[in-house]
Amino acid sequence: MSELALKAEKLDAADELACVRAQFVLDDVVYLDGNSLGALPVAVPGRVEDVVRRQWGELRIRSWDESGWWTAPERIGDRIAPLVGAAAGQIVVGDSTSVNVFKAVVAAVRMAGEGRDEIVVDATTFPTDGYIAGSAARMTGCTVRPVTPAEVPGVLGDRTAAVLLNHVDYRTGRLHDLPALTAAVHAAGAVAVWDLCHSAGALPVGLDEHGVDLAVGCTYKYLNGGPGSPAYLYVRSDLQSRFDSPLPGWNSHAEPFGMRPAYEPAPGALRGRVGTPDILSMLALEAALDVWDADGVSVGAVRAKSLALTDFFLECVASYVPSGRVESVTPVAHAERGSQVALRCPDAGDVMKRLIERGVVGDFRHPDVLRFGFTPLYVGFADVERAARVLGELVR
Repeated sequence: MSELALKAEKLDAADELACVRAQFVLDDVVYLDGNSLGALPVAVPGRVEDVVRRQWGELRIRSWDESGWWTAPERIGDRIAPLVGAAAGQIVVGDSTSVNVFKAVVAAVRMAGEGRDEIVVDATTFPTDGYIAGSAARMTGCTVRPVTPAEVPGVLGDRTAAVLLNHVDYRTGRLHDLPALTAAVHAAGAVAVWDLCHSAGALPVGLDEHGVDLAVGCTYKYLNGGPGSPAYLYVRSDLQSRFDSPLPGWNSHAEPFGMRPAYEPAPGALRGRVGTPDILSMLALEAALDVWDADGVSVGAVRAKSLALTDFFLECVASYVPSGRVESVTPVAHAERGSQVALRCPDAGDVMKRLIERGVVGDFRHPDVLRFGFTPLYVGFADVERAARVLGELVR
């Protein structure tokens, strides 16, 4: 057994989160793609069966009250809140990330007020955020200014209405400075909107602590909610009365069953709702969040293990992969790293295909990036050593 394999054994033996792995449905595959789709928690199938067979099959319409369907968006939002550093009553679950980005950006422009007609957007962001920002700009009479996150403080001014940023870059795994960038946006009198898709459930966010205005995120990555599980929208408590959604639906009306011809928004975060909640996937998400209730499972513990896993992966890659064959584009500094490692490799598409054939699942991002996501709740150090060793064998 190699020195690195022995080291992995020792690290796994000392891992306080190792016991959580049993709460997921796993096999002998090394699964390093939880930053795209999290593994299935063992509690979810039974919960979904109950929702389908009993709540829907037997109770039918009564389940909106008796099974708590009606309050699920805000109830599950309150389950997510501590994972992103928010107090209760500020997060509502529902719709997709894209829809919530649209709500947030348009609402941010409306809150910013007259004379502010520019939306600053992360030029390196996931493409959809840029598409949505462009549509929101056309709708509100704004222009879009794409810049890198590092350039944001230098372009802010009296015309800036909203700034849309990703907390973690989806390609490189770079963690952006949410506290400093939020403070810069506020100093310019603009509204900060953060996309938390690649950070929620993997590292501390601190929405309340850092005064973030609006935030959105998905739940199928590090929160393990399942394919297409509903996203969420955060609206800071003191801004909720000013949150003017561009998608006012019956479900966010102050009297949803009043069927009034005029729209009156519900109080609080509920005004972020739109239409009928997607109950089956929403309650699957609720069951998935149970893993965070286990003793010792906290965002802080997860972050500590995430950094240890990614450090160890980089160490193993340096040892097993021939020099110059791959290049890490993920920052070495902990303060700048999310929970993934991205390696530039000229034949990345073919290499990832062969890795998957060998039982190591990551993903490929065009044109030359191998992307490996580390979900500390179920990824172990032996997984990390095996993944790097197989990668080294394949690229030699």
